[in-house]
Amino acid sequence: MHGAVLYAPHDVRVEDRPDPVIEEPTDAIIRLVATCICGSDLWPYRGADEVPAPRPMGHEYVGVVEEVGDAVTTLEPGMFVVGSFWASDNTCEICRSGYQSGCVNRVLMATIGTQSQLARIPLADGTLVPTPESPEPDLVPSLLAASDVLGTGWFGADAAEAGPGKTVVVVGDGAVGLCAVLAARHFGADRIVAMSRHPTRQELARHFGATDIIVERGEAGVARIRELTGGLGAHSVVEAVGTQESMVQAIRSTRPGGHVGFVGLAHDVALPGDELFESLVHLHGGPAPVRRYLPELIRLIVERRIDPGKVFDLILPLDAAAEGYRAMDERRAVKVLLTPDGGVPWAA
Repeated sequence: MHGAVLYAPHDVRVEDRPDPVIEEPTDAIIRLVATCICGSDLWPYRGADEVPAPRPMGHEYVGVVEEVGDAVTTLEPGMFVVGSFWASDNTCEICRSGYQSGCVNRVLMATIGTQSQLARIPLADGTLVPTPESPEPDLVPSLLAASDVLGTGWFGADAAEAGPGKTVVVVGDGAVGLCAVLAARHFGADRIVAMSRHPTRQELARHFGATDIIVERGEAGVARIRELTGGLGAHSVVEAVGTQESMVQAIRSTRPGGHVGFVGLAHDVALPGDELFESLVHLHGGPAPVRRYLPELIRLIVERRIDPGKVFDLILPLDAAAEGYRAMDERRAVKVLLTPDGGVPWAA
């Protein structure tokens, strides 16, 4: 099969890789219908994370079950499935509490790689959620978004306790931040503020439900939030970047007693303890337990009540993955969808 492999910063190659096989009785093999490039993939691509050896890329995926292990009971060949970027058994005590990304047996799909034509999914019964029937082709991008960015944005808004009567601020205008805007609207927030300097992303944020756009960053951005909220700060803030600046901006934009949901993949973030103590804000976040939300997200997508697939603004064949990485790195694309077979039936 073909699959994307990162050899070094800015060096992505699509090459022949061995076809996956069942290794454990709890595995499934799926044929990828669509996969994509994540903002978190850009950290190793840019050299912020070490790449000591060539590594397969990708952790977002939808596809059709090809084969299942002897212990798999809920899936069968031919099912269309959506999976999380963390494989989880969905039965351990941590999973049952709703935090499948902390499963005691978890497997990070990025270690397997899903920017490929086929993929082995560990813990398949707990990880993969079948759609009610084979989806309409135009729903494929939205279902793919549910695999990570939609579920992550959903968790960010949930952790920030977005809801009726509240002002929600989203720090970050990537696919996760935009999906957090969509989630905040679904949760019934009164006011949703997207912090963005990019006109195309601002337009999509408004489509997803943003009522206000703020272009300032850092302390200037915090000051604008304070102006909009009578000097108090927002009730709920989603941090969807993962840098020191974005986290501090999120905390300082939150009113005492408010909630910050942080879902940006953190790099070199160090919080000043005295300021955090004085802020009186709630902090909750981390790697999103996407599996918790998948059944609901799939239902909302199939019922056409949400359209997160709009975050994909560039569709390429898998063999052009290197161009997809360049486009996202240069912010020419919000999020790149890759079609392993080279076809785009939903774009017809």
